[in-house]
Amino acid sequence: MEVKLLSSVFGLSPISSERVTATRLRTHRVRAINSLAPKTHVGVRRIIEYQNGAATIMKVVEKSPYSEAETASSDLHKSLSDFLEEARDFVGGDDDGPPRWFSPLECSSRAQGSPLLLFVPGIDGTGLGLIRHHKKLGEVFDVWCLHIPVRDRTPAKDLVKLIERTVRSENYRFPNRPIYLVGESIGACLALDVAARNPNIDLALILANPATHVNYFMSQPLVGMLNVLPDGVPTLLEDLFVLYCFLWYNTGDPLAAMLDALTNELAVHQMSGVGGGILKDLFAVSAHLPTLSRIFPKDTLLWKVELLKSAVASANTHIYAARAETLILLSGRDQWLLNEDDINRYSRTLPKCIVRKLKDNGHFLLFEEGVDLVSIIKYTCFYRRGKSHDHISDYIMPTRYELKKQLDDHKLLIDATSPVYLSTLANGKLVRGLEGLPSEGPVLYVGYHMLLGLELGPMITQVLKERNIHLRGMAHPMLFINSEVTFVDTQLLDKYKILGGVPVSNFNMYKLLQSNSHVLLYPGGIREALHRKGEEYKLFWPEQQEFVRVASKFGAKIVPFGVVGEDDICKLVLDGDDQRNIPILKQFMEEATKQAGNLREGDETELGNQDCYIPGLVPKIPGRFYYYFGKPIETAGKEQELKDKDKAQEFYLQVKSEVEQCIDYLKMKRESDPYRHLLPRMMYQASHGFSSEIPTFDL
Repeated sequence: MEVKLLSSVFGLSPISSERVTATRLRTHRVRAINSLAPKTHVGVRRIIEYQNGAATIMKVVEKSPYSEAETASSDLHKSLSDFLEEARDFVGGDDDGPPRWFSPLECSSRAQGSPLLLFVPGIDGTGLGLIRHHKKLGEVFDVWCLHIPVRDRTPAKDLVKLIERTVRSENYRFPNRPIYLVGESIGACLALDVAARNPNIDLALILANPATHVNYFMSQPLVGMLNVLPDGVPTLLEDLFVLYCFLWYNTGDPLAAMLDALTNELAVHQMSGVGGGILKDLFAVSAHLPTLSRIFPKDTLLWKVELLKSAVASANTHIYAARAETLILLSGRDQWLLNEDDINRYSRTLPKCIVRKLKDNGHFLLFEEGVDLVSIIKYTCFYRRGKSHDHISDYIMPTRYELKKQLDDHKLLIDATSPVYLSTLANGKLVRGLEGLPSEGPVLYVGYHMLLGLELGPMITQVLKERNIHLRGMAHPMLFINSEVTFVDTQLLDKYKILGGVPVSNFNMYKLLQSNSHVLLYPGGIREALHRKGEEYKLFWPEQQEFVRVASKFGAKIVPFGVVGEDDICKLVLDGDDQRNIPILKQFMEEATKQAGNLREGDETELGNQDCYIPGLVPKIPGRFYYYFGKPIETAGKEQELKDKDKAQEFYLQVKSEVEQCIDYLKMKRESDPYRHLLPRMMYQASHGFSSEIPTFDL
């Protein structure tokens, strides 16, 4: 296959077959390589038994790749400084010729069947706007980036046609594969135009700070200064002016931005001992003024402003014809090209639109720390390989760093409660740790839901860390609502999606067990998680044996488990009954219940009429969480037997009884735990080290 490679130090391969006339481009013949996803190398854990003083290795257990997630480094290592470094070689000399596509070599490790992602750049035109995300995006997408040379003067309508030709060509080649259009600023306008012109092609738009309007109060002075700037201005003065324009474009007020950066960065430095963020980027930009001057010479800047105006006008005119599902990433500190009223209009006009607000970020959010595009796609369930998102087949496992972020989010709860995990071996022996959990699926974990699901985060992360078992939790569909008009901030629900939550339904449970997954099910659901006063540790299971037959069809093991500890960390003082007597809270509760929907339509019991509300809690000096996983119950070979309704009901009640026994055992045994309360645990760790495992009651 003959392709054109840019002569640069970082290896980018154009995909476009269009004729290129630039003197710095060379044509090479390269061999197509079938890339494989990198393998994860894991260690081993030896279980040793001592007999008569002699050590015997009983078995060797593979060590989880997540076992040291706390020390994981960020998945994204490049920054604005790296962008400017590589852009220097990318646009060096005479960067001319027509616009063209290239695929970064960092994106070569994609999995088979990955969807196509076309990146349309912003005002810089280099196509390197996703440089921080190339490696991670390349594992799940086939990434192409559009490069618009500095001297190119292709009007907006022709750029749209160029992108459209590529979209139609790739859709013809792979009609069942979605095409993602990622546009930044001006590029977002072009992507919207392409979607409007092709409503029948399966497109997914990701628009990063789309240029919805031009702030003439800020742009006209810049254009005026550019027009009066002499062509022969000294290089240093021109560089400084470009820096000023760059900062104005990013923040709207360079001086205020620098003062804000200084105060914020000093605060960060005082708290964490490290610097970064805006101040770091300001220094990076200052160190690369000549590169900025090559990317934005005077005539190019003037042309970009005109390109911006025409692109914005065209997108605003044609947006009503767009039918693509859309994810809008909206910065809270972009003051030039964004207007929240326009974004609200976009979200109402586009049929399937998600708006994700990043309130602490500026205009160039794809370069900023803390913004991980792949993680955001996971959080919003926006990744798919087919016509619609499949929560099972389209799910992407968390990286070690993503798990670290979840551990950090739950660190206070985990450290305060020092969870104790008990499991039961196949021979019935109770052991501390999770060794008793079955390694091979399908497995169905059935248990008790604590208030607000407080047990979920510590449990799922610990099972993943210790055993490399990924629990796919069956969750209420309201956790997957991306609308802003919800009774809770949707970004608080990110953890359920990144950790593998799936909307609860018989069909999804069927598919998970069919794929040999480890499935987490709470039959009591939201009724247990939002229980009333005096109802802690009481099971609210439906009368029907809903999960028994599905589990038996695939011979899944059923692991009953119980968890206690909610009454040791908080006291419920305002439950649903109390809130119904307070008019304001009653109205809020009714609206929340309406948004959540009814999963048990037609059920006349209280399970079919569960209210959604935010309970009023008073914290306590934290006690301890205890988890007890019972002996796995086999269903293999019982499919025919459990088709009988009475037999299935008997089996169902057996599982429920096992869960109740787990809870009763923990409630009894915790009374004899000398480290149940916080002070003894703190004293133990002070003398044995804060990473030491704290003892518990005798088993």
